[in-house]
Amino acid sequence: MVLALDLGVINRKAHVVSVKEALVFTIAVFFMAALFDVFVYFAYENHWMGLGQAIDRVDGVVNDGRLAAVKFFTGYIIEVSLSADNVFVIAMIFEHLRVPAKYQHRVLFWGILGALVMRGAMIGLGAQLVARYHWILYVFGLFLVYTALKMLWSKTDESVDPDEAVVMRLIRRIFPVCRDYRESHFMVREGGRLMLTPLAVALVLVETTDLIFAVDSIPAIFAITTDPFIVFTSNVFAILGLRSLYFALAGAIAKFRYLKVSLAAILGLVGIKMLVSEWLKDLFGPSFNFYLLGIVALILIAGVVASIAAVRRDERAARTNA
Repeated sequence: MVLALDLGVINRKAHVVSVKEALVFTIAVFFMAALFDVFVYFAYENHWMGLGQAIDRVDGVVNDGRLAAVKFFTGYIIEVSLSADNVFVIAMIFEHLRVPAKYQHRVLFWGILGALVMRGAMIGLGAQLVARYHWILYVFGLFLVYTALKMLWSKTDESVDPDEAVVMRLIRRIFPVCRDYRESHFMVREGGRLMLTPLAVALVLVETTDLIFAVDSIPAIFAITTDPFIVFTSNVFAILGLRSLYFALAGAIAKFRYLKVSLAAILGLVGIKMLVSEWLKDLFGPSFNFYLLGIVALILIAGVVASIAAVRRDERAARTNA
């Protein structure tokens, strides 16, 4: 419904999405997620649709309304924060392919639809694996800790040329691609044969990017809960906000120099939490997911505040040297 309203009413005509418009939509999605969290509370408290009756294999308890609501919102915040790196890569793809600003929304809209399908399949597979092999949670935890360390070790200016990407080379080898954009079309017919436009190439790269980042984010949400309903819906709301988050942050993402450190800390935190969840449950009781939510929020705030302080310090230094 949200996507239908987005493309069918609000953005029916191709146009450049302003930062103000993106921020309004981002805030709207956040409030919708908060309202849905209220629904989660009552659904699990009253066992609507059979929810709140199975044991959550992360902490070995049945999710009541309060616990389910905390897990949903924690998962949502973690998924949104991990989307920040995705925003940076999408911005790089659009810049490299010179995607006109008024068509970027169309690419992200269809990219979100594809991401919902792919993540739904990955979550379904992950839930089945966890249900059959509980030890795979520890594999997920180790993978998240490894990813966090790798993120810290990687250079901040490290980038990948889309022309060198395997997906890009594969597309050009299999499909004919025309040189210029044809308004908002993904395919055109030239000389009696169908050809992809650069807009379609951008869409494929955005989908591939989301698939790659989902490899990190899906195990991260399984550190919070193995309940498929909570896992999928928290991912849905995070993905719904990704399009507006891109338009709100794409121009300023480079200024948040400590964002990667914050994301690495969050990945490492949820990875360690997955490895020692039994100990944490004994130490803090069933409320330890609530404490995790607070720590994640503090890490994000610390990264943003440190980045803003660094930018202001550099500006003062520049004025002094001038």
